[in-house]
Amino acid sequence: MVTPAPAITASASAGLTLQIDNLSHGFALDGQHLPVLKRVSLHVAPGEFVALLGPSGCGKSTLLRLVAGLEPADSGTLLADGAAITGPDPSRVVVFQDPTLYPWRRVWDNVAIGLEAQGILKTHFAKVDAALEKVGLSQFARAYPRQLSGGMAQRVALARALVNEPRLLILDEPLGKLDSLTRITMQKELIDLWQRQGYSALLVTHDVEEALLLANRVIVFSDRPATIKAQLTIERPYPRHRDDPYLVDLRRQIMGLLGLGESW
Repeated sequence: MVTPAPAITASASAGLTLQIDNLSHGFALDGQHLPVLKRVSLHVAPGEFVALLGPSGCGKSTLLRLVAGLEPADSGTLLADGAAITGPDPSRVVVFQDPTLYPWRRVWDNVAIGLEAQGILKTHFAKVDAALEKVGLSQFARAYPRQLSGGMAQRVALARALVNEPRLLILDEPLGKLDSLTRITMQKELIDLWQRQGYSALLVTHDVEEALLLANRVIVFSDRPATIKAQLTIERPYPRHRDDPYLVDLRRQIMGLLGLGESW
C-alpha cells in the first residue's frame, strides 16, 4: 500500500478521517446474492483528495453510498473520525452526476434545501449566499434551473453540498455529463474549491486523466466483486498539466491495470 500524500489545502483540519477496513457488500438479485465489494480497506486522511477508478459496474458507486450512510454494509468497518457510519450526516455530502435540481425552485432555494431540512434556514440563510459566491453564481440566485447551462446546474449542485460545510465531499461522476470544455473548467473549479475549503474528497470517475489531474491518490479497483488492485500517489503540485510526462506515464500504467493497455 502506498502512503497517502498530504493534501494541498488551505485548512486540512477541516476534512475528516475516513477509515474503511475489510468492507464487503452485495445485493440480492433473482433470489441469489450478488457480491459487489470484497474485503476493501481504504483510509482517507483529513483534507486528502482520493479518486476511485475501475471497470463500469464494479462497485465504486456502491462504496460511495456506503460511505454516505445511504445503506449499511454487509460486513467490515466504516468509520468517520473514529465513529461508525450508521446513516447520512451533513458532514458527508454527495454530489451526483445529475444535478437533480427542483425545476420549480429558484437557484437560491435549491441551494437552501439542506438548511431548510435541518430547520436552520432562518438563522443560517447567509450560508446560501456564501455558497453561491463560492461557485460564482451569485448573479443567478433568482434564476430557475431551466435557465442554466449544464455546467452552471452542476455548480448549483456543488453549492447545495457546500452550504452544509461538509468535511467529506463525495463525488459520484459529477462531471460525467458535461461537454469537454465545460468539464475542463469544472475540474479546475473543483480543485480551487477543495484547496480553499480543506474538506476531504472521494471521487468516482471513469476518466483516468481527470483522476490524475484532481487527486492526491488514485485507487484502481478490479472487476466485480471489487478489490483494490493498486494505489498510486500523485506526486505533483497543483495546477497540473495534461501533457506532463509524469502524468502521461501514470495514465499508461493505470490503463494497463484496467486491461486497456493496448488501447493506449
